[in-house]
Amino acid sequence: MIDFTPTPEQLALKQRVEQFIRRRIIPFESDLRIGPHGPRDDLRIELNTLARHEGLLAPQVDTRYGGMGLSHVDRAIVFEAAGYSLLGPISMHCAAPDEGNMHLLEAVATSAQKERWLCPLATAKVRSCFAMTEPAPGAGADPRQLVTVARYEADHYVVTGVKWLITGAQGAAFTIVMANVVDGPNGTGPTMFLADMNTPGLRIERIMDSLDQSFIGGHAQLTFNQVRIPADQVLGAVGEGLRYAQVRLAPARLTHCMRWLGAAQRANDIASTHAGRRTAFGKPIGEHEGVSFMLADNEVDLHLSRLATWHVAWLLDRGDRAGRQSSMAKLAVSEALYRVADRCVQVLGGLGLTRDTVVERIFRELRAFRIYDGPSEVHRWSIGRAAVKAAREAE
Repeated sequence: MIDFTPTPEQLALKQRVEQFIRRRIIPFESDLRIGPHGPRDDLRIELNTLARHEGLLAPQVDTRYGGMGLSHVDRAIVFEAAGYSLLGPISMHCAAPDEGNMHLLEAVATSAQKERWLCPLATAKVRSCFAMTEPAPGAGADPRQLVTVARYEADHYVVTGVKWLITGAQGAAFTIVMANVVDGPNGTGPTMFLADMNTPGLRIERIMDSLDQSFIGGHAQLTFNQVRIPADQVLGAVGEGLRYAQVRLAPARLTHCMRWLGAAQRANDIASTHAGRRTAFGKPIGEHEGVSFMLADNEVDLHLSRLATWHVAWLLDRGDRAGRQSSMAKLAVSEALYRVADRCVQVLGGLGLTRDTVVERIFRELRAFRIYDGPSEVHRWSIGRAAVKAAREAE
């Protein structure tokens, strides 16, 4: 059986993070260095310094690389507490895409690659991005449609293609790029490469305006124009890129759930407080059934989302790949938390449409969560296909 009782150590760490976020990070939410494409890097560095002084930097990274070395269950508790502010995961260096890239590098990179790329990333000296998504007709929800190609030439791979919606590319030191190797001495197929962002031929074409605005560096369109990448910068094995993507995605889906749980809880706290103070028709609006039922539904969605997240974290700590379970959690949690944010806007009424509270921003951010790391429809298709396959095998 799963024991849902937090240990004294987990409770103490949770309290530390909560106090850090409320006292040190939330005051920065009105900082002018936060723009339409996320916080600027100088603000990120300042926030990272605060977290480093508190011993709260990179909770997901092994202690060998300067992190806290937390288990997945510990992360579920800590990431939710960090997510109470949209700046929290950035400050603690556990935000996407860096968090997922650190996990991937720990799992797949060679010792030399870890020294060159993981160590500075884990200690927040640099940022990174992950370049897989392409404009149509390239890879999106279906990564098998990858059209970016890599050709082998004299101990290098020459990469050509276009990537878009690449989170954090502006200001990143390096990227992990997925390309389809079409020839080479070590095989062919989808492959991941490590490339410094200043590599000749790699260019940021534009920063895309988007509904969500909490990620540092925003979302960019990149061009790879005959980018020469040394063969020793292949991440893992040639042709194994799609498999490594799953190594990265299963935990990354879950950490999104963890972080956005904190944000949705913040929105619900604001809405609940407002419902107890704002009056209409002779009493606080929270005493009217229409509002109280929305708050009740929020409590249910938050509770079930937390349980789903903790369950997958528990599976991962046991060594289970938990691909199907993380897919179900991502689907359920992304939709539940969006419902929570939507109800919070409704409870706040006109106030919910303004930026006088953070609820409006949380609402926009949670809408995007239903799309990245697999849109809801793809997860439903995958889960349903697996259910049919299991039923057939049981006959």
